[in-house]
Amino acid sequence: MNKKAFSILMRARMRPNANDRTNLSLSPLPLTNVVNQTQHQNSEGNQSGPNVSGNSEREFKQVRASMHSAITLNKTEVLDDVLNNFSEGYFSLSRENRRNLLLVLAREYDLDRSQVRELIKQCLGLELPSDKAQVSGPEEDSLFSSFYRIERNLRHALKPVYEDLFDRLNTHPGGLRFLSILRADILSILAEENIASLRALDSYLKEKLSTWLSPAALELHQITWDDPASLLEKIVAYEAVHPISNLLDLKRRLGTGRRCFGYLHPAIPGEPLIFIEVALLKDVAQSIQEVLWDSPPIPESEATCALFYSISSTQPGLAGINLGKFLIKRVITLVKREMSHISTFATLSPIPGFMQWLLSKLASQTLLAEADMSQQLADGSSSTFYENILKPEEEEALMGLPKDTVDGTNGMEVMFNLLTSKSYKWIHSPEFLSVLKDPLMRLCARYLLQEKKRGKALDSVANFHLQNGAMVERINWLADRSEKGLSQSGGIMVNYVYSLEHIEEYAHSYFTNGEIHASPVLHHYVETHEKSPSLLGQSITGRYRQKNGTNALISKI
Repeated sequence: MNKKAFSILMRARMRPNANDRTNLSLSPLPLTNVVNQTQHQNSEGNQSGPNVSGNSEREFKQVRASMHSAITLNKTEVLDDVLNNFSEGYFSLSRENRRNLLLVLAREYDLDRSQVRELIKQCLGLELPSDKAQVSGPEEDSLFSSFYRIERNLRHALKPVYEDLFDRLNTHPGGLRFLSILRADILSILAEENIASLRALDSYLKEKLSTWLSPAALELHQITWDDPASLLEKIVAYEAVHPISNLLDLKRRLGTGRRCFGYLHPAIPGEPLIFIEVALLKDVAQSIQEVLWDSPPIPESEATCALFYSISSTQPGLAGINLGKFLIKRVITLVKREMSHISTFATLSPIPGFMQWLLSKLASQTLLAEADMSQQLADGSSSTFYENILKPEEEEALMGLPKDTVDGTNGMEVMFNLLTSKSYKWIHSPEFLSVLKDPLMRLCARYLLQEKKRGKALDSVANFHLQNGAMVERINWLADRSEKGLSQSGGIMVNYVYSLEHIEEYAHSYFTNGEIHASPVLHHYVETHEKSPSLLGQSITGRYRQKNGTNALISKI
């Protein structure tokens, strides 16, 4: 590989900015390599607005007509050209016209509900024999032939017309990539508008992609420094957890003591759909700096732990399709087979939703505290919904900080003001760190183990690993001091452990009843807080527990 050319390529692609990431779903990736450059130029031309050349109403109608032909045409000898014309035309459209075209697809090529209703009425109008067990042979054919016919017709009627377009694109060269981009555009629109027909289209396409991207169709590939520059460029561009800072950083992550594995699909050659980075260590790392080292790694023969420290998808259009679950399990199997001395499989994971949850909790409870005091003065009662989330000693320590450095009328307000400081001044003060550590660690444990959404972990990364069969092992103080780490989780990171003998058991119990398996240390964090009364007295805490039930607040661990 020409390293000079590769280095130039890397500098051009290193660290895409936030705006570039946001617009990835609308990037004009073509069906074939032949039109790559032309369509990229078309996309950049679209940035000036929906009325630029190439996005006229006439061209929209042409693309709409080519889409109709791609769905309805039965002449296989010209179908490839029609599909190419449709995809190329789609990439020439502005964002607004893509939205309009997708709405046409969702609404005008949906299933025929009048036909479905009529078939259901016909089915309900038939009478089943009283004793089905006694019916067989020719008599069965006579009695059930009407049912079989109506049910067959109903199954056909329940398939939307746009299924034909999806199926044809899937078997067309480059079509699977195009469908992924199409879904990314749909998701981008749905993030801004709740359109029922478009949600139905997205749900159907997601099911199709999940089937076509089954583990049996995917190739596990170990990504190394010797891979083509075009593939390594994707690793740099799509690394979503810990950005790759330079060429040396990339080489380290692919070198001794490290592994990188990706899932490839033959329909999208040279581009991993998802990839995972692994560090071979003596022990489970407690900070990201232990992984993104500056010194030489340990000999691989001395490693006992395979640590997954980053997993990233390269296809926004595959969101919600859990390829990571199968990737982790296959990597564990491969590493265990090749390195029998590896006995621990764990992660060092971010907690992306913790700070957002905590700041929201602090703000709302501070407001409730003010309202509660006013209510107590007025009529002597207290708010049922108020909860002092700090322990007495934590409240005292926060209120004991020098008044000239912090501001707040109670501990929660002081904590909120410290954590929302744009300069992160608390991270540079030993005094602030010592006061914040205990409540932040305890509340982080609560967030991971107790806070739920529809019965599952509120944190997205936690939900991902728990549904894959991991357990929550340990939370690590100041494990990620980067701006992203501080803003997302106050610098705290978490270790999930995949215990080979319990993966299926833990995944099943989490899926069926939301049970979260955790280490005794994490369990202790939660239990000690539940036994600790609020500073405002047992009366409020007691009433809160009586109304809501203590067990409802504690995760099964």
